[in-house]
Amino acid sequence: MVSKAEFEGRTVVVTGAGGGLGTAIVALLAGRGARVVGCDQSEEALASPHLASRHVFNLLDRVSVEAAVAAVLDKDGVPDILINNAGWTRAETLGALTADRIGQELDLNLTGVMTFADPLVKAMAARGSGSVVFISSVNAIAHFGNPAYAAAKAGINAYAKAIAVELGRSGVRANVVCPGSIRTAAWDHRLAKNPDILGKLQRLYPLGRIVNASEVAEAVAFLASDRASGVTGVVMPVDAGLTAGCLPFIDDIVGA
Repeated sequence: MVSKAEFEGRTVVVTGAGGGLGTAIVALLAGRGARVVGCDQSEEALASPHLASRHVFNLLDRVSVEAAVAAVLDKDGVPDILINNAGWTRAETLGALTADRIGQELDLNLTGVMTFADPLVKAMAARGSGSVVFISSVNAIAHFGNPAYAAAKAGINAYAKAIAVELGRSGVRANVVCPGSIRTAAWDHRLAKNPDILGKLQRLYPLGRIVNASEVAEAVAFLASDRASGVTGVVMPVDAGLTAGCLPFIDDIVGA
């Protein structure tokens, strides 16, 4: 059984803390004793009572990101754990891509994330300890649409492995969680177009359903914790089996 004091005395920085998955991560870690520092792009998104400290910035604004890093270090110190959760996409197919959309999605999901994480990770290494978890996506493992977002998330996977390899001797671990579809507000625009879309998703997933935010948060907590002290450089799908294989191929072709 996991201790309710597992993260007692630890400071955890969570980006995208006000989103659907971020909220679940914040609640879980705070519930296990962490001092959680929430980061998001508005004060309204950071209303959670679980947050001990709050920082507002925009991952698309380098000056804003660099100021936030300085503010985190000044107010909250070098974090024990960093959860890089913030991300966003709307360009869902190749046909939807434009130069502006490519730039925006790469800047938000890769460049902005690295710009924020890099000085914090190096500060962890200088101290001699730290755990970093990146929220990537199954889109970084196989193609499920959102090509610019997928490319950015694949970059995040590579960046995490770089941290794991180069800073492991400095006591820093870095791992990645790749969620499949999660029923959060990020799906609202699709549901508005097609209310039956969640039902259609079920036949793609070997567990017969998509994952919920609390399941992904549990994986994040494990990788962040001392329970995973020997785990680094790992890319972990939490996707109800989506990337294990193509279930419709079994149903429609092999089993037909």
